[in-house]
Amino acid sequence: MRQPNNPTAIRSYKAWGASGVEADLQLTKDGTKAVMWHNFSTWGLTGTKKNITDIWWAAGDTALKGRTIYRGLFKGETVYTFREWLATMRSAGMVGLVEIKAGARQSLLSSNASIKSRAWAEVLDPVKESYRSQEIILYSHDGDLAAELRRRVSAAGMSQVLSGGPIWPEVTAWEEPPPSWRLNENAWKTALQNGAKRVATDYTPQLNTWLQGKCQ
Repeated sequence: MRQPNNPTAIRSYKAWGASGVEADLQLTKDGTKAVMWHNFSTWGLTGTKKNITDIWWAAGDTALKGRTIYRGLFKGETVYTFREWLATMRSAGMVGLVEIKAGARQSLLSSNASIKSRAWAEVLDPVKESYRSQEIILYSHDGDLAAELRRRVSAAGMSQVLSGGPIWPEVTAWEEPPPSWRLNENAWKTALQNGAKRVATDYTPQLNTWLQGKCQ
């Protein structure tokens, strides 16, 4: 539960030396709310385990709103909407890199036009409201979602939110407990030698310390 998808985590990552963070965007049932959560399900949250796409934000006895993280570094934090997350990032002066998770296909690529329209509004309206005052980068590893995202963002005149992301040179796969950060030293060194301007990492405090004296 280390994802910077809540204010406590964002403040922690900034204190560790990060200038931005990557967090994951999901959509609740029928695209009714864009939320910042990394798992396809509510695993790691209080309450009955459900897929995010099967529950409402604030309605019903399995609602997502109000559930809290029950393990990890940010235990006790809740799930935040995309708009709330962006506001916190803007206040912290942090760059927001947002991955639209594949589970969002359920609504963003829905055959129901009203669901699809509502879902994309949940994703893009908060960006339209704030991309001129803070740096936001959107992407998806899902090819169909990435193509639709590119089309809609370009049509809205916001193409700048599709570029500027960091490289991710690390050779370790994240797991618990995390492998030693030192396994990534050669990859970090190569990235700097190749002129990387932004480097993403799973080891923010360690990279920040390692970088001292290495950058001009």
